Amino acid sequence: MITERTDLRNIAIVAHVDHGKTTLVDAMLKQARVFRENQQVVERVMDSNDLERERGITILAKNTAISIPDPQTRQLVKINIVDTPGHADFGGEVERVMNMVDGVLLLVDAAEGPMPQTRFVLKKALQMGHRAIVVINKMDRKDAEPDRTLNDTFDLFIELGADEHQADFAVVYANAVAGQAGLTKDLSPNLQPLFEAILRQIPAPKVDVDAQLQLLVTNLGYDDYRGVTAVGRIFAGRITSGQALARMKLDGQILPERARYLYVHQGLERVEVEHAEAGEIVAIAGLEGVEIGETLADPENPVALPPIRVEEPTVRMTFGVNTSPFSGREGRWGTSRKLRERLFEELRNNVALRVAETETADTFLVSGRGELHLAILIETMRREGYEFQVSRPEAILKTGESGELLEPFEELHIETSAETVGTVVEMLGGRRGKMLDMYNLPDGSVHLTYLAPTRGLLGFRYQFLTATRGMGVMNTIFHGYAPFAGVISGRNTSSVVAWESGVTSTYGLKNAEERATLFVGPGVEVYEGMVVGETQRPEDLIVNVCKKKHLTNMRSSNKDIEIRLTPPREMSLDEAIEYLGDDELLEVTPVAFRIRKRILDTEERGKQNKKAKIGRAHV
Repeated sequence: MITERTDLRNIAIVAHVDHGKTTLVDAMLKQARVFRENQQVVERVMDSNDLERERGITILAKNTAISIPDPQTRQLVKINIVDTPGHADFGGEVERVMNMVDGVLLLVDAAEGPMPQTRFVLKKALQMGHRAIVVINKMDRKDAEPDRTLNDTFDLFIELGADEHQADFAVVYANAVAGQAGLTKDLSPNLQPLFEAILRQIPAPKVDVDAQLQLLVTNLGYDDYRGVTAVGRIFAGRITSGQALARMKLDGQILPERARYLYVHQGLERVEVEHAEAGEIVAIAGLEGVEIGETLADPENPVALPPIRVEEPTVRMTFGVNTSPFSGREGRWGTSRKLRERLFEELRNNVALRVAETETADTFLVSGRGELHLAILIETMRREGYEFQVSRPEAILKTGESGELLEPFEELHIETSAETVGTVVEMLGGRRGKMLDMYNLPDGSVHLTYLAPTRGLLGFRYQFLTATRGMGVMNTIFHGYAPFAGVISGRNTSSVVAWESGVTSTYGLKNAEERATLFVGPGVEVYEGMVVGETQRPEDLIVNVCKKKHLTNMRSSNKDIEIRLTPPREMSLDEAIEYLGDDELLEVTPVAFRIRKRILDTEERGKQNKKAKIGRAHV
């Protein structure tokens, strides 16, 4: 019999990056008295991952729960909350958690209004049939325009095909930092209006607790004492700690399992329980080998739920064993076996990732949703002690039904100053971008909307930030596949390459500095074929950065000491990936990352380049 669980709500908080999701969750936890009065709580408490804190973004979807009294029924209601990423590259996390919830809180910045990722997350919620509460956040901003933001958001609902029920959404105004909300622009001193909106607008789960068990595994975690934990929603029936289960794999195979340990979320903790019923989000420990998308069912009559589907990757890179002269020096894990194990292990919880073996045993093709998606994986692995090398990212091409070549396109939103807009337009024109819209913003800056091939945007972000002196804002979202846009010119700079192995000297670097921007300073160990700088020349510059000045007397020695070098340009991992040329690799270790040529030997590389030029001349 279908019943309504009025004691439970399941919601996801979705938004564009940096619109305040994680901050709002912090405020909800504090008001629900999850923390002790004297407890010290860090900001963005849900961003527990080191990379999340460093980058200021949410990467992994996370579960928490609060309990609040319903002022109308006096019933204590549990609200399961899922905090989701806001960056488009982690859209796979958003897509899968939509299966666990019955509604969403859609946060929109009161000043910025709906942004590219707002469109993506809202589209996924509407496709699942979910209702949304629109939370217009950051009402404290001086440039806040809540009326315009609300109108733009409503237009977005209609544009995305919201039905009459979905388009009639509730609106809550908020200042998440201060923990304030209101049904009008006059905010109350707390979040009670938001809590009541959740209770009234988000439907309670309709379930059949007497049916046979069906639970969809949506996320994976790990417990140091009890192994792999599978997180998912119970769609039907009930589950008891120690109960026998049937694990229905994606290939149709059915394996016997047991729910050794059963947990529910309470605040930031997982609390062990004896049983749970349909509608609840639970975690089960002790299921070795379980994968996202599998169904845990009644062993007597197992029935699988529809598997989780996410959009396919659009960008790929090769991951390979480190072949540089420094191989084995700085990493704990560097063999092809260890690299393979780690990459395929990542597939268990990174649903938007794909890994394929290649013709060589020491190289793997890794595909993801964008450069950032892959960069996070690279950074995570390096921190775990792995060393390896990666290639330049490339767009994944497809063949259409008529045999035509298709490539992925991105919708690109840019904000830049009036002084630099001409440069940006010129840059995007060279990358096959087509302008869709252009308008002036109240602060004097210009907003541009483009449709551009993903291929043309690889490596663009660094050049864009350089052109806009670090002040430009750029956001992208996957648009779809379209006919191949044609040839796109590559990087307009060349590399400065070390001629020999050794330790860089002030004298050698000074000679190179006159013609290039350096990536390394003096006293750095380099090897032949390693990229040590960037030049505006049309071809690579081969230099001996280890060269020492021959000293003839004390005066010469003292003069050499006086040489002043410009501080080298320090690249982030993201910038280094963007910089890579087709003939270059990025060596990644726990200690450092180094750009290098695929062919390290200077003479051999020269021969290959000559052959390539002759080949192009005959084409």
